[in-house]
Amino acid sequence: MTDDARFADGRETPLNLGALDTDDLRVLSALAQDAVFPATEMRWQPARRRFALLLNRFRWEDRAAAQARGRPVERVRSLLVIEEVRQVSSFGIDRRDPDTVLSLLSLDYDGPPEGPGTLTLVLAGDGAIRLQVEALEARLRDVTRPYAAPSGKTPDHGL
Repeated sequence: MTDDARFADGRETPLNLGALDTDDLRVLSALAQDAVFPATEMRWQPARRRFALLLNRFRWEDRAAAQARGRPVERVRSLLVIEEVRQVSSFGIDRRDPDTVLSLLSLDYDGPPEGPGTLTLVLAGDGAIRLQVEALEARLRDVTRPYAAPSGKTPDHGL
């Protein structure tokens, strides 16, 4: 008889995950929660039907290990890419201000996974980015090495 795999047995490697249904999207949403990004790091490529964000993602998957070992919590630069995007709209965001920093709270999808549907990036401060998509297809990929979170703190929503 073999033992079940444990999280501690895993190697520390950059994330590279995809979401094709709402269960997958919940995982991406949890991992991307509290990511911050300047408004200038959003790109919509209409000809490619792609929307992308370059995020400074809090490494939720490493928080317990960091605390147990007494080392700083970390962030990592990550790409969040949404495919099959037909239309993009936003509210509560001042895109004219290049110094605007946004904080991602969650990724919410309304519609069948095979589409069409609406993927909403819910932001702190009552802002949101709404993507009309043909089908649910998202990827989250770390693109740098982790670095100590500048604040040194785990995000806290006061719950």
